[in-house]
Amino acid sequence: MLSTTAEPSFDNQTAQKYVKKKLNEAIDEALWELWYVDADKLSALTCMSKRWLEDEFFCDVRMRAIEVRKVKKRWWPAKEAREVMKEITSEW
Repeated sequence: MLSTTAEPSFDNQTAQKYVKKKLNEAIDEALWELWYVDADKLSALTCMSKRWLEDEFFCDVRMRAIEVRKVKKRWWPAKEAREVMKEITSEW
C-alpha cells in the first residue's frame, strides 16, 4: 500500500515578505481614511513630488473644486482627492 504524505515547505523569508506587504497595504488604506490631506501628505501617499502634484493635479479644475483654503494653507478631503486623482491619471 502506498502512503502519501504531503509536507508543505515553509519559507520563513517569503512569509515575512508577504506579511510586510499586507501590512503596508493596510497602512496605506488606513492613511486614506484621513479626513483631509495637504500637499505634503499627498506627496507622501502618492510617491510624487510636490512640484509634480502642483503641475499635474492641483491646477486641475476638479481638484480646485474640492480644495479647502485658509490663508495660504490648502487641504483636500482625502477620499474625494483620491477619486479625483484616479480620474486624472486614468486620462493620461
